[in-house]
Amino acid sequence: MPKPINYSQERRDRDRAKAMKKADKLAAKAEARERGKSADEAETAPEAETE
Repeated sequence: MPKPINYSQERRDRDRAKAMKKADKLAAKAEARERGKSADEAETAPEAETE
């Protein structure tokens, strides 16, 4: 006889996977934002020093 489904465990697993996916997306967004800022700062820094 098969084991009965534990709906609570299934729900927790889905929620955990969803949270991990969301955290990965947010981390990628933050990393992209930091790369964009550092590139902008690198371009503006030499101009400020020459003036």
